[in-house]
Amino acid sequence: MIAKVRTAALLGIEAVPVALEVDLARSGMPAFTLVGLAEGAVREAKERVLAALKNAGHRLPPSRITVNLAPADLRKEGSGYDLPLALCLLAAAEVIDAERLDGWFLAGELSLDGNLGPVPGVLPLAIMAREQGARGLIVPADNAAEAAVVQGLAVYGVDSLAEAVGIVTGERVPAPATVDVDALWAGQAALDGDFAEVKGQDHAKRAIEIAAAGGHNLLFVGPPGSGKTMLAQRIPTVLPPLTFDEALEVTKIYSVAGMLPREAALIVRRPFRPPHHTISDAGLIGGGANPRPGEVSLAHRGVLFLDELPEFKKHVLEVLRQPLEDGRVTISRAALSLTYPSDFMLIASMNPCPCGYLTDDRHECTCQPAAIGRYRSRISGPLMDRIDLQVEVPAVPYEDLKAPRGNRDSATMRAGILAVRAMQAKRYAGQNIRLNADLTGAALERWCTVGEDEQRFLEQAVRRLGLSARAYTRVLRIARTIADMEEAEAIGIGHLAEAINFRTMDRVNPPQG
Repeated sequence: MIAKVRTAALLGIEAVPVALEVDLARSGMPAFTLVGLAEGAVREAKERVLAALKNAGHRLPPSRITVNLAPADLRKEGSGYDLPLALCLLAAAEVIDAERLDGWFLAGELSLDGNLGPVPGVLPLAIMAREQGARGLIVPADNAAEAAVVQGLAVYGVDSLAEAVGIVTGERVPAPATVDVDALWAGQAALDGDFAEVKGQDHAKRAIEIAAAGGHNLLFVGPPGSGKTMLAQRIPTVLPPLTFDEALEVTKIYSVAGMLPREAALIVRRPFRPPHHTISDAGLIGGGANPRPGEVSLAHRGVLFLDELPEFKKHVLEVLRQPLEDGRVTISRAALSLTYPSDFMLIASMNPCPCGYLTDDRHECTCQPAAIGRYRSRISGPLMDRIDLQVEVPAVPYEDLKAPRGNRDSATMRAGILAVRAMQAKRYAGQNIRLNADLTGAALERWCTVGEDEQRFLEQAVRRLGLSARAYTRVLRIARTIADMEEAEAIGIGHLAEAINFRTMDRVNPPQG
């Protein structure tokens, strides 16, 4: 007899419908054949499922079993096919009515005793099941809250194969899982850290406000102990809260990566990812034998913080170019090509020289000019061009250290940033632009128009500093954000001057002649 049930495969962060078919023939030699481009964990499902069925009290008759995963040209991987395979085998063996499986989507990993464990990618599966008009979705109990975020779909979380059989046959009719989405946002109110804890560094805080308001990338350059990491860690406290659609995007990435905390139905805080400088290019950009999202995708809609930027391997940093420019990353393999979203704010920090004290008047720098040049050359020009604001963070003077609190707190900074972002949302309504950092081409010319005096000022700066075309574009974008913060319609010389002043690395070694 032939039985059929529906599940899904993951392609990037999207779920693709998969039909799992079982043909159980009682003639011929007993055998078990699995076809449909199944990877290792899927091929091993046979042993897990047969043992789980036996230990749950279901004994299949000796038979020739053929399992097909359609479409056959789509690679299937992971342990999520255990539960649908087990139920389909029971239907093919006529233990349960095959028609009872119609309209159900299933996923889950079976242990040998018939209990269910969580699997990655349940949120994309739930979204796809709703689009397919599913009757309901049965998943492990640990995944139920994640799937229940999707409105308009009956989600049932089960702990065992027996519970799943009971729901399908109608012997057990529990209430569908529910999640209070509004309550999730209420729990994010208390963010860690506050800019009031950062003493001094008003110039750096101003740069952070500009970067957060316009979605610009930011580099801190300063000696050890000047507060670069402390500043970066508090940037999420001034960013706007995630919208529901943004939270879904982020949660899908963490779900596919298998990194969604079991108690979290939805990620409602902007991610802050601080990978160590020993990370590989696959760890940063994504990839591996079975491609997974990298740190740039895990930082989607949030902050990617690269501390001690020159310590990262140069070839690792170079893979950042595409996601910084396009907001997505494509991983190509011989058998497939996957695209993951990676729209993040890049925040980086570095010392001005190998010993760190080149710009610190309290310590003597021991570095030779050649060593300083080699240190800075670890960051290529094209990558540096993609970092909009390059800010010097000096050592904090004693007068600031002894002050009880900083003069700018996160709540005040966030209010101003929200106002500027609302202004941009209104200006770019109906266009494929969210923030000033997205301006390019005709949109850049339209919204970053400058007068004749401003043009002459900008021309002199470009010639003197040797700015590239990309750096020139970034100066205009930053100036647009600064003008927005002052509620100015037109970009003035003062806005351009401040924007250029935030190109520290362009001014360190300007071209000669």
